Amino acid sequence: MHFFATCAKGTEGALRRELAALRLRGVRGERGGVAFEGELEAGMRACLHARVAMRVLLQLASFPAGDATSLYDGVRAQDWTDWLTARSTLAVEATVRDSALTHSGYAALKVKDAVVDALRDRLGARPDVDAKDPDVRIVLHLAGDHADLALDLAGEPLHRRGYRVAMTPAPLKESLAAAVLALGGVDAQQPFLDPMCGSGTLAIEHALAARRIAPGLVRPAFGFQRWPGYRGAVQSAWDRMKEEARREALPAAPAAILARDLFPRPLEAARRNAAAAGVAADIRFELGDAREIAPEPGMPPGTICANPPYGERLMEVGAADGGQRRRRAGPAAPPDRREAAVARRKLEGLYRGFAEALGRFHGWRAVLLSGSPLLAEAMSGRAEIAHRLWNGPIEVRLLRYRIR
Repeated sequence: MHFFATCAKGTEGALRRELAALRLRGVRGERGGVAFEGELEAGMRACLHARVAMRVLLQLASFPAGDATSLYDGVRAQDWTDWLTARSTLAVEATVRDSALTHSGYAALKVKDAVVDALRDRLGARPDVDAKDPDVRIVLHLAGDHADLALDLAGEPLHRRGYRVAMTPAPLKESLAAAVLALGGVDAQQPFLDPMCGSGTLAIEHALAARRIAPGLVRPAFGFQRWPGYRGAVQSAWDRMKEEARREALPAAPAAILARDLFPRPLEAARRNAAAAGVAADIRFELGDAREIAPEPGMPPGTICANPPYGERLMEVGAADGGQRRRRAGPAAPPDRREAAVARRKLEGLYRGFAEALGRFHGWRAVLLSGSPLLAEAMSGRAEIAHRLWNGPIEVRLLRYRIR
């Protein structure tokens, strides 16, 4: 079977190394993800262990589709009885680029029609559509006059680990946090500090990786568990795979993990999320200002890792807890010049104070996800790594500094 694991733009290298470490066959990086090969178990293994991946797609077919008729015919020609029964539910997601079919919703409708018509012919009945919680999620990628058809093994995107029980504004996706740790070269054997932890994603992902807890063990279920062929040998293989992953997990993190935030509400959210992830005992939570951090006596050097606030993160620096001003991303009216100038001054003050505090951590590394050039300007010295990433639609930089 041929698979394609998708990921956030800029994280393909981290995902490729991750899947290669799992000893999957034919691993090769491509734009937007990583391809690999194997039996169904290979896709299941990627779902269980991949921290950076967003989805794992099982590629079913590729065929010419220059118009709606050829798309319908190509989909209907597939044998869908391996993946769906008349009692299954399905949903279709489509992306369209440079195609005569310009509307993704219409392309998805043609795929749905072809699938249910094919199954009605074979089974005498058709499955139902459930857009919110389908048993089988079909993915169409239509580029030019070529169609790629796949099944989503995960169901829900893989960044939804299942531990985010408490929310804060503009949370960092779990898969992007894992990519920051991997691309930044964060060492699990050394102390870790996130001084602006928000809902705790960076600290929790670091704790899971440090304890070698497969991210899929935290998640309640995957899409392939609802496929008609799951019962029997596939389920037994999945149970063995999870048991192996449990045996590989460490009982505790090998080094101290600290998470700090200025406001009580996000800190409480971080505590709840860590408990849901099973790593609450590995993380020490502190209320305090990132500009006041200092190394603890006797603690060996480690990594300071943070996603500092920036304009699109919708957080006004220095606001009281519960009184944070939140601006909606998207088409909202831009702030006036005076408001923008005030926000810039506050951001500059935060960055300067944070950079000064980092200067106390001699021998440590700082791994920062920067959404504003003001952060790099505040730091002394040149970054060892400056890697371009995307936090949703926002272009950001992963910066790594050695503090001397």
